[in-house]
Amino acid sequence: MRTSVKMKKAGNGVITLSQISKSFGSVRAVDAISCKISKGQIFGIVGPDGAGKSTLLRILATVMKPDAGSMHIEGTSVFENPGFFKKRIAYMPQRFGLYEDLTVEENIYFFGRIFSVSKRDIAAQCPRLYEFSGLGPFKDRLAGKLSGGMKQKLGLACCLVHRPQIILLDEPTNGVDPVSRREFWNILYELLATGVTIIVSTAYLDEAERCNTVALMYGGSFFASGLPGDIKAMVPYPMHVLETNNALFAQRLIADSKMCEISFISGKVVKMFIDEKRISVKKITSLLRYNGIEVMHHKKSIPGLEDCFLFLTEWKRL
Repeated sequence: MRTSVKMKKAGNGVITLSQISKSFGSVRAVDAISCKISKGQIFGIVGPDGAGKSTLLRILATVMKPDAGSMHIEGTSVFENPGFFKKRIAYMPQRFGLYEDLTVEENIYFFGRIFSVSKRDIAAQCPRLYEFSGLGPFKDRLAGKLSGGMKQKLGLACCLVHRPQIILLDEPTNGVDPVSRREFWNILYELLATGVTIIVSTAYLDEAERCNTVALMYGGSFFASGLPGDIKAMVPYPMHVLETNNALFAQRLIADSKMCEISFISGKVVKMFIDEKRISVKKITSLLRYNGIEVMHHKKSIPGLEDCFLFLTEWKRL
């Protein structure tokens, strides 16, 4: 019997979303999303391309109106007071609008002045922005001459110049090298110490592990949320890993046999979530050997967040 996957309720939070929805023609990009996001945490929205992450962040940034729903910050409606809250929110889209013919410092001043920050205040903040971003030695370099990782750091610095309370980041490390990704997340942890709230979308499951709270998004809706450990606890079956001489054929046989609940290929191995009360791994390995597939190694393994995400996403489709 299939076990239902229940959504974990969030605790009281500074940001409250209620039934947020947005459609583009017949496509329901965001479908009745409700949640609460606590102050001073990193809230991760995790999902594949097309899940609706970017549309949701545009709505939260008040640059796009929802078809329905409400958003409150500490009890005050955001959509009824967009101008008031825009000064308190920083939004960094996937393609942040840096001016490549301006220097690092000129970009920071430009975005600061957009938010009516005085030149004196910007000058006072620059040492802090340079310190956490590591951009000090490059302040006179044109933005167009920066590496991908440095451009993302500059984008974040520009977002922070008006001292926002809430930071919205749409896949900020997409296409960035692993070292720069790690450095960027170190910066986010430093920002948490100042009391800001960070909402970040990502398709990288290792980054989701770094978030305080995670919401899994698919088809425009959140289908599971909670601490990373809570997400892992939502998977009702143990995971087994098989190493064979033909992972693709093995996974197809296993899926067609209906002997396991969910299976998928990961590199050269097949990962299977098995209802051990219904079937044994021995029967599955016997099936594979009967069909000429050699099973070199088998182990029972603790699933990572990526494994759990793949399981829960496939489980939702069934």
